Amino acid sequence: MSAPHRLDRGHTDDLMTFLAASPTPYHAVANAAERLEKAGFRQVSETDAWDAETSGASASGSGGKYVLRGGAIIAWYVPEGTAPHTPYRIVGAHTDSPNLRVKPLPDLGAHGWRQVAVEIYGGPLMNSWLDRDLGLAGRLTLRDGSTRLVNVDRPLLRVPQLAIHLDRAVSAEGLKLDKQRHMQPIWGLGNDVRDGDLIAFLEEESGLGAGEVTGWDLMTHSVEAPAYLGRDKELVAGPRMDNLLSVHAGVAALTAVAGGSKLPYIPVLAAFDHEENGSQSDTGADGPLLGGILERSVFARGGSYEDRARAFAGTVCLSSDTGHAVHPNYAERHDPTHHPRVNGGPILKVNVNNRYATDGSGRAVWAAACEKAGVPFQSFVSNNSMPCGTTIGPITAARHGIKTVDIGVAILSMHSVRELCGADDPHLLANALVAFLEG
Repeated sequence: MSAPHRLDRGHTDDLMTFLAASPTPYHAVANAAERLEKAGFRQVSETDAWDAETSGASASGSGGKYVLRGGAIIAWYVPEGTAPHTPYRIVGAHTDSPNLRVKPLPDLGAHGWRQVAVEIYGGPLMNSWLDRDLGLAGRLTLRDGSTRLVNVDRPLLRVPQLAIHLDRAVSAEGLKLDKQRHMQPIWGLGNDVRDGDLIAFLEEESGLGAGEVTGWDLMTHSVEAPAYLGRDKELVAGPRMDNLLSVHAGVAALTAVAGGSKLPYIPVLAAFDHEENGSQSDTGADGPLLGGILERSVFARGGSYEDRARAFAGTVCLSSDTGHAVHPNYAERHDPTHHPRVNGGPILKVNVNNRYATDGSGRAVWAAACEKAGVPFQSFVSNNSMPCGTTIGPITAARHGIKTVDIGVAILSMHSVRELCGADDPHLLANALVAFLEG
């Protein structure tokens, strides 16, 4: 008999809270860490020596540990007495989303308008950022080397669209946006644009002294709150579902299984930054972060390189990322026999050219987890005429030699400033992840 769902609509309510509180990868991992702390996890430093207590395997250790690095977080739970060669069960996700990010010289202006110089991050649907009330958030680095999160979560900036009277062809020929000329937001008036104004404003907002900020990683976000949508509120509209929906589900699943003393695997959450631009960074999936932490966990429990090799050989990773639900206005863009629907359960993503990492044996692992959880799942494959995107899945499989399966939740409006999913799919995904981590 299938196990009952452990999480329900309340999980989706909580997802909306998480989305609103996480305008940047740095906020997302801080919020994830706060939830892990409440579940008994403790942060460990990469610069400290690791031993059995640090790895969570000793009688005095709490069992659950996590590492924060920039916009990435790796968390794991080791029951007492776990052998060094015990394999891992990993939920992989990413914390970043396409957006507009502030340039090193941010102060800009022309014709009496004060603007902020931004660079396009990832592949956003740029039209969705027009005529939106935007806030500004991110990470400030101070003169002493410490960092401070900042979040101006109120209407501060706006990228105004050109009036139709000045672009009569827009309806017939479509909107054409130049990334450099047309996407710089306004945030005030004035002919005297002084270098340092934006950073001075953020220092004041953060209660810092003038000149304390020497570095910044700042990005815009829509200040419109997530909301239920539809006659029966069966849909959710909100920002950054790609891919904070998976990060949130992974945190919920990991905290749900933590405390178990007879887990056959070590459950792990690996949420990386920079997936939207290739994952090649010290906090991206193509960097050494995950492999280094898993290896150190093995060695801290007294394991050898042989134990590390055995552990990795038996490890499975679910790369959880959003995918495409069938669009009612563009059904011909989808594969004719694979039409994932919202609220139909999470999707298994397949591509024989390894844009996704799923193979037949991986499908069996995923099917077993969904069956155990009593969760239906759907299959996604792209239309042959439209090459699909990719995920951290193939990167994880190739870099670490770990069996990886690509899964996720089907949504509409991917890479829009405001995406759309089914209200039941987030908790269905989370329940399947619980079953997977439990083994």
